[in-house]
Amino acid sequence: MPPARPDLAAYADALATRLPGTWTTAYSRNPAYADQLPTTAAVWDAGAVGYAASNFVLGHQAVLARPDGARLLLFDRPLRPRQFMVAALEPEAHHDAFHGVAEPGGISVPVDPARAAAQVARRLLPRYEAALRQVRHNTAHPPPRRPAPPVIAGMVSIAWYPDGVVGAVTGVRDATSALYGAGFQFHPYQRMFLLPASLGDREQIARIDMAAQHLARIGVGVTVRPAPAATPATQPAPRPTRPALAAPGR
Repeated sequence: MPPARPDLAAYADALATRLPGTWTTAYSRNPAYADQLPTTAAVWDAGAVGYAASNFVLGHQAVLARPDGARLLLFDRPLRPRQFMVAALEPEAHHDAFHGVAEPGGISVPVDPARAAAQVARRLLPRYEAALRQVRHNTAHPPPRRPAPPVIAGMVSIAWYPDGVVGAVTGVRDATSALYGAGFQFHPYQRMFLLPASLGDREQIARIDMAAQHLARIGVGVTVRPAPAATPATQPAPRPTRPALAAPGR
C-alpha cells in the first residue's frame, strides 16, 4: 500500500533541504478560508494548482523561500491524500511587469520528499526562474505599448498596425460586447482590444465588418485608420503590403 501523506511541516523541511540552493520554510495553519487568501492570492498558476488553492480550504500550508526572493507554496492536494501540490508565488511587482510573462504554474508531487524535490527542480524551478527574470527585466525595462488610436465620443476607433495586429478603443460601454463577439480580446497592458495578426487579412476584415454591423444596430459608428506613428525605438517590424481596406459600413 502506498505510504500515507506525512506531516506537512516536516515534509516542507525535508523538501527544502533537497532543493538546489538555500531554502527556508514557514508553516502556518488556516482555521478559515480567509486566512489563506493573503498567500494563495499570489499563486502564479491558472491551472489545476491555482484552482485547488482558490477553491478549497487548505487547512494549513508551508511557504519555502530563497534569499533571492523566490517563494514556493506547499499544501495538501485536495482529495488526493498521498500527494502534495507545489505552486510558484508571484514576486512583488507592478502588474505591468507581468505583461508577456508565461506563468510558471505548479505541480503535484508524491509523498517521498526526494522524488518530490527532483520533480520540483526539473519541472517547476526552471520555469519559475525564467519567469522571475522576465518580470525583473520588465520592471527595469518596461515593454513598449502600441500607440492607441484616438478615443472619439460615440465611436469605436480601429487601427491596423504595421505588424498586422488590429487594435480598437472606445469610450462606449455597450460597444465592448460587439468587439468581444467579433473576436477582439482586451489586453490590459496595451489598454485596447486586439485582433491577432495570425488571423490573416481576410479574416480580420470579416471580423471588423461583423463588429461594425453589430455596432450600427446600437447606434455606434466605426472609424478605421492606420495606426498612430510609433517612435523609432518602439516601431514594430513592418509587414508586407495588404489589400486596401474600405471602412466598414454603419
